[in-house]
Amino acid sequence: MCCILALGARLREPRKPLHSLPIWYAMARMGEGSPGVASALESRQLRHEEPEGMKRPEGMKRRVMAAVVCIAASVGFYWLHFAGRWTVPLGEGRTLWEFMGIASAVMAFRYAVAVLIYDFVRWRGGTVGESKMLSGFVGVLAWLAILGAFVYSLGLLKAVGAVAAGFAGLLLGWSLQAPVSGIAAWVLVTLKRPFRIGDRVLFPSLGLIGDVNRIGLMYTVLDQVGGAIGSEEAIGRNILIPNAMLFQQVAINYTPKAEAAYFLDEVVIRMTYDSDWDTAERILLDAARTVTAEIIRQTGQEPYIRSDMWDYGILLRLRYMTMAKDRPRITHEIVKHIFKAVQRDPRVDMAIPFVYSFRKSTDGVMRGSFPDPDEAIQEVPLDAIDGDTLPEDAGGAETEELTERIRKEGLLQPIVVTAASDGRYRILVGHKRFLACRRLGWRTIAAVVRRQPGVPPPPPSPAPGTSRA
Repeated sequence: MCCILALGARLREPRKPLHSLPIWYAMARMGEGSPGVASALESRQLRHEEPEGMKRPEGMKRRVMAAVVCIAASVGFYWLHFAGRWTVPLGEGRTLWEFMGIASAVMAFRYAVAVLIYDFVRWRGGTVGESKMLSGFVGVLAWLAILGAFVYSLGLLKAVGAVAAGFAGLLLGWSLQAPVSGIAAWVLVTLKRPFRIGDRVLFPSLGLIGDVNRIGLMYTVLDQVGGAIGSEEAIGRNILIPNAMLFQQVAINYTPKAEAAYFLDEVVIRMTYDSDWDTAERILLDAARTVTAEIIRQTGQEPYIRSDMWDYGILLRLRYMTMAKDRPRITHEIVKHIFKAVQRDPRVDMAIPFVYSFRKSTDGVMRGSFPDPDEAIQEVPLDAIDGDTLPEDAGGAETEELTERIRKEGLLQPIVVTAASDGRYRILVGHKRFLACRRLGWRTIAAVVRRQPGVPPPPPSPAPGTSRA
């Protein structure tokens, strides 16, 4: 009767606010002499706000009505059973009306519990998804109960129960292996305490680092470190690790105890070969001592430096003790101190990768001291090339198109010239390319110079910096 009254009170509520009390709480307030459901709901409204994502689903009223209908149907079916009207026997003195009455009562219980679950979850600040999950579980139990009631009404409960019990035992024995292992792992972790709540733990085989938030009966919850960012900082994303997996995983605890919450870390700085060694060491050590002064006081370990030879500089490895949960900040502060100190001191400099070409570096210094080989590609000044030998059709539309292509892509193929005795050049191949480069305002052009017998070589080619305007 209490359930019927509660459901009826819910149906009579005229557009009550979303942030309302559960029915069971409102009914309790009524029993204590409260002015009624409305006043209880109003007092709830004054104290709390509606949790985000908990808007009332439209099907909730239909569930309440379905529960009331199922209760009325159950009462009607039981009346038919006890009155002996239109009896349909099933077995061992049971009738169809008795089974229908049990089934209707179970369904009424299911709908009523779904409504109460929704109110309770909303009161606790949960979401609609949570209430749907719990309601679905109750629905499965309700259908199993109806199936059991049908078997009971047929008088086959003992026979079917024996078979079902054996099958259920086999199923449970197979499906509970992981849960039992999880419980055993939880007991082991609780007693041995390889890690505790708040510790930072690394699981190498899983590729996970996290801070332990909770150690439950079945799961260990970690606040993931890294993952979405390239640093060892907690990002607020929970990871559930089944306790059963702990028997097969290697776990590295960064903070096994308070005095051991520090570990050795390093910052690698690349210095040029012409940097002052003593100054570079002093800059690195001063930065580490400034940032990790409190850690040095706690551990008594001073920072130190190790070095390696590298392709284009010296690798100075600054090693220092750092905090497991504050490593990114400490590294950032040390790098910032070093960078600013290097900028202020001209005696040290950081090495950067640089591709070195001997031929390129000697192009304007040594290369001009040697005669160019025959058929070599040279940068020939445009004003040293005779233009009176150009064909009459050299300045047509094709040359205009070639000029635009050279402007965008550069000269992809050199021209071919011959060197005269007066130091000038005559074009053999590439008249239109020559004309296009002259229109673009170039000072030199890439050309293959062919020697004529008895003609001395031309003067050295200019430096690369003067090849174009």
